[in-house]
Amino acid sequence: MGVLDGRVVLVTGAGSGIGQAYAARFAREGAQVAVADRDAERAGAVAKQIEAGSSGGALAVTADVTSAEENQRAVSETVAAFGHLDVFVGNAGVFDGFLPLPAMDTDAIEALFDRVFAVNVKGYVLGAKAAMPELLRSGGNMVFTASTAGFWANQGGLMYTMAKHAVVGLIRELAYELAPKIRVNGVAPGGTFTDLRNALPLGQEYGDDRSLFDMPGLDEFIKQSTPLRRLNTSDNHAAAAAFLASPAAQGLTGVIINSDGGYGVRGAASAAGGDQL
Repeated sequence: MGVLDGRVVLVTGAGSGIGQAYAARFAREGAQVAVADRDAERAGAVAKQIEAGSSGGALAVTADVTSAEENQRAVSETVAAFGHLDVFVGNAGVFDGFLPLPAMDTDAIEALFDRVFAVNVKGYVLGAKAAMPELLRSGGNMVFTASTAGFWANQGGLMYTMAKHAVVGLIRELAYELAPKIRVNGVAPGGTFTDLRNALPLGQEYGDDRSLFDMPGLDEFIKQSTPLRRLNTSDNHAAAAAFLASPAAQGLTGVIINSDGGYGVRGAASAAGGDQL
């Protein structure tokens, strides 16, 4: 038996990266999973992988999270396929290439702000609104992907850091507003080597539509900047999300698990510093 047996889960941004790992983990835990992504081909491929490797059902849903209508359609298709919805997972996101304000062209600020906040913040709000009626019926819960950038500086550029701080506020406010009917929690991954892509072309130094995979040495830098000296994987974050979504976490709301290799307690340690022991 899995911790999510009989549950139905909708995951946004599940066509790759952390979202894909979430979907696979929820399925292994017995859930039926709706794999939502704006790329229909990727969503379909992940759904097929899940169906081939687990006893849970999977549904591919094509949806742009920045659209209220498409969020509602994703929920409706999920309920039509599986009968109900127990867990909404807001995960779709874009990156800003670590771009700082001094390096931004003034006329590019609005475009980058609008895109990052549309996906990383508005997408979560619209998804939560669309899922809420079904979660009220099922007594379900929400899980959002936050980030260490929601707590610390220099985990992204200005736009990504601001957006993830907003996600932390969203989780806490929704946990208050939706209690006692719906639990709302989050997972805050630390540096993770995954296919998170830049929101817009950002120039040669910061990359065009590159993902984190395209940044040389980033994996080793992440390992050396955390006390555990390890590179967290998407599967690590998925385990935390599955716990929060499960009945085992029924006493938790407004909780954000920092799945970051201990980054928040590193003290004076740095990529250049040595181990403490």
